Amino acid sequence: MRRKSLSNTTCPIGRALDEIGDWWTLLIVREAFQGARRFRDFEQRLAISKNILTIRLNLLLEARIFEARPSAEGRAHKEYHLTHKGTRLWLVLVALRQWGEDHLFEDGETWGVLRDHSGRPLQRLQVLSEDGAALAQPDTEITLEVRGDAAAAASSSTAV
Repeated sequence: MRRKSLSNTTCPIGRALDEIGDWWTLLIVREAFQGARRFRDFEQRLAISKNILTIRLNLLLEARIFEARPSAEGRAHKEYHLTHKGTRLWLVLVALRQWGEDHLFEDGETWGVLRDHSGRPLQRLQVLSEDGAALAQPDTEITLEVRGDAAAAASSSTAV
C-alpha cells in the first residue's frame, strides 16, 4: 500500500513528516550527527539492510538533508554530510530525545544522556514567545500566511 503524500498540505508538521517521518530516516540523521559518514558506517551502527539504507540515503540526498562528497581519503566511496537543512534537524532530535527520556524509561533503566562538553545536563526544550516568555499549547494559535516573495507580491497586488 502506497503512503499518502503530505507534500502539498498547509500544515508544516505534515510536510516535515512527509520528508523525514519514518524512524530509519531520523536514526540515519542521528548517526550523522554522531560522526557516521560512509554507507558502511550507517549500515553497521544501525544494523539496517543495504536496500533500506540505500533508499533512505537517496531520499535524504534528494531532499537536500544530506549531500554526497568524495571520500576525504581520496578513495572511491562517497561520504554523506548533513547540509544546513539537515543540521537544523538537531533540535527535532533533541526534542524527541527529551520526550523519550521523560516518558519511555522506567526507574532503574539505563539510557544515553545528552550533556554539554563540560558534563552538565541540558535544559529541557520549551516553546518561547518572541520576547522570551514560555508558552504552552493553549497560549498559541495557527494562522495561514504566504511565505517569502509571494507574500510581498500578494500584499502589493491587494493594495488599492
